Amino acid sequence: MTPEPIDLLISARWIIPIIPEGQVYENCCVAIRDGDILALLPLIEAERRYCAREHVSLPNHILMPGLVNAHGHAAMTLLRGYADDYPLKTWLEEHIWPIEMHWVSDSFVQDGTELAVAEMIRSGTSCFSDMYFFPESAARVASHAGIRSQIAFPVFDFPSPWGRGPDEYIHKGLQLRDDYKGRDLTRIAFGPHAPYTLSDEPLRKIATYAQELDTCVQIHLHETAGEVSDSLGQYGLRPIQRLKALEFFSPLTQCVHMTALDESDLETIASFNAHVVHCPESNLKMASGFCPLAQLQERGINVALGTDGAASNNDLDMFGEMRTAAIVAKAVSGDPGAADAHTALQMATINGARALGWGDRIGSIEAGKAADLVAIEVGTIETEPLYNPASQLVYTNSGSRASHLWVNGRALMLERQLQTINEQEIMVKARQWQRKFTGKS
Repeated sequence: MTPEPIDLLISARWIIPIIPEGQVYENCCVAIRDGDILALLPLIEAERRYCAREHVSLPNHILMPGLVNAHGHAAMTLLRGYADDYPLKTWLEEHIWPIEMHWVSDSFVQDGTELAVAEMIRSGTSCFSDMYFFPESAARVASHAGIRSQIAFPVFDFPSPWGRGPDEYIHKGLQLRDDYKGRDLTRIAFGPHAPYTLSDEPLRKIATYAQELDTCVQIHLHETAGEVSDSLGQYGLRPIQRLKALEFFSPLTQCVHMTALDESDLETIASFNAHVVHCPESNLKMASGFCPLAQLQERGINVALGTDGAASNNDLDMFGEMRTAAIVAKAVSGDPGAADAHTALQMATINGARALGWGDRIGSIEAGKAADLVAIEVGTIETEPLYNPASQLVYTNSGSRASHLWVNGRALMLERQLQTINEQEIMVKARQWQRKFTGKS
């Protein structure tokens, strides 16, 4: 039999495909052609069946699907550490929004997003969702870097550096959607900021457009108990009840944070097959509350993971997010078996892919899916001995050991070296912005 020509063969000591669930394969490889996965099979069989133009051998590594960071504000990496240790309302109204009104621009978003994308690639993320001003800049940066992205354009009732009000935000966002229609790596979504920053009319309008255009919607929702009590005082309804009355929910809806939930909230989200994006480290740092992961999972609700922005996290490491999510779930539920290692890996891969509407293309190593893959080196002092590869990934802060990353079969990082981004230029720009903010020459 004549070997079949392919572009790339990646062999690894261990492979965690995510689907089938809970499986770990040893001494296998992934065959890739035209950016797609052809097969996951033993190395001996692959060498007999395929003639690869390139073979990447990873004898001390775990290979898995690239991570999906389902919520963040990429450009806010430039505000990492700018205003720490405040409650959400104070943090936003007295620190973040004022500096944004003064400094946010197309160049701010471009430079901040480049910094974020570099950090995400270096910690194993191959797909991210962003919600921030000047989304055209974020889309441009992501496209140039070759990383997969959902760009959710922001919508508020009030003016910002990007627009004067909800109608202008929606108009600009729909134009951006047209500009990127048909692109393989970039999708545009609606990003209504939150129920407390939007009145009924624009929320209803966004829900209608989303259904007509089959476009995802991401919204901050039930982020704190205070948000719920304020909504009860203003509308006589919990935020989820209010959005339900506006016919806002559908399988296209991505609900971010989701603390302070009662039984009716859980029932509503489950009944509409909406998705939850859990951001445990941001919630902990802001003392915003706990997302009831076990209860969500009991109802069959799809739960993805996000880092939130680096101004409230303060990193974009999804492996760290997995570890925190798993540990907090155990503490909150009182069950050490809650959110085991494989569950955490699913939240950061296939669950995120499903939440962003990409479940048919990414999130698992299956034939026909895109070759979005990350390799993590485990032959180090911090990872010995290794009994359980999944446990090692989730519980030992693996982000700094991500060594290789591919999107659509294209290498974005090899041996910890970025392939599509100039690391030194990004660091210079970040320091220039810091000097601007602090008034230092």
